[in-house]
Amino acid sequence: MAYPIVRNRRLRGSAGLRGLVRETQLDAEDFMMPIFITEGEGVREEISSMPGVYHWSLDTMERELAELTEAGVRSVMVFGVPDRKDALGTSAYDDNGIAQRAIRKMKALYPELVVAADNCLCQYTDHGHCGVVHTTECGAEIDNDESLELLARTAVSQARAGADIIAPSNMMDGFVLAIRKALDEAGFESVPIMSYSVKYSSAYYGPFREAAHSAPQFGDRKTYQMDPANAREALREAQSDIDEGADFLMVKPALAYLDVIRMLRDRYALPIVAYNVSAEYSMVKAAAKMGWIDEKAIVLETLIGMKRAGADLIITYHAKDAARWLRGD
Repeated sequence: MAYPIVRNRRLRGSAGLRGLVRETQLDAEDFMMPIFITEGEGVREEISSMPGVYHWSLDTMERELAELTEAGVRSVMVFGVPDRKDALGTSAYDDNGIAQRAIRKMKALYPELVVAADNCLCQYTDHGHCGVVHTTECGAEIDNDESLELLARTAVSQARAGADIIAPSNMMDGFVLAIRKALDEAGFESVPIMSYSVKYSSAYYGPFREAAHSAPQFGDRKTYQMDPANAREALREAQSDIDEGADFLMVKPALAYLDVIRMLRDRYALPIVAYNVSAEYSMVKAAAKMGWIDEKAIVLETLIGMKRAGADLIITYHAKDAARWLRGD
């Protein structure tokens, strides 16, 4: 049957009706907030390309955690920003490294807060790449298997500090298996892995590299991060991570890859994570500052779109604001 028997507008006639049939709901517990922790004291330094996002030192981060938890955000992703870098990223797996100290303090202050630890070497290496670099006759190359050993050591150190989730973002082949094996052997069988399974070599990461001080000093990351043109490859990456023991599958970035989120949602039963990345955030902030858009409306529509596409969890720099807006603040 068709019009005039069928009138789809009947279910849109009031806010009550629209709410009654709404298919997708956003909640503050859907959000995970990235947080950048740096060395020093008294640090609360706004990141110039990400208005409203800060570098925090260990003594000031409680302010941010208090505001997040008060808003209803129940999870954070920790990024350490060290003051010491070297070729092997040794501070990444130092039990007294900045990320490890931050995790311990977060869990002491807020035991119920879910703390995920980003697992990569890029912000800890002096060359800015996500693995061990060797120079050959053909130029500089990332040694996949040697990198796995260091990433596994980092994961164990993060778990030992109290991380609830290990979130490896390095895109080395076999990284989930190496980390799962290392965690299990160290007695952390219950710590889940939130794999950055589908991570594209994207132009949307620019502001993050300022935030994490992680821009590569030469070349790019196209030999290990995915080509933005490829979608079927995402299924191969996700399947590999499932076979190796991943507990979550992440797509990064989110906004330009909603089709990929939907592909994973339709195919796999694991929780799907969307990373609403730095440039996605910064573009909204810039347009809002100019008065061109309604920031609240744009943010909530974007986040509902990611959830509608299939995301169970959204990592987003908008987390605190979005949580407050959802409760009517």
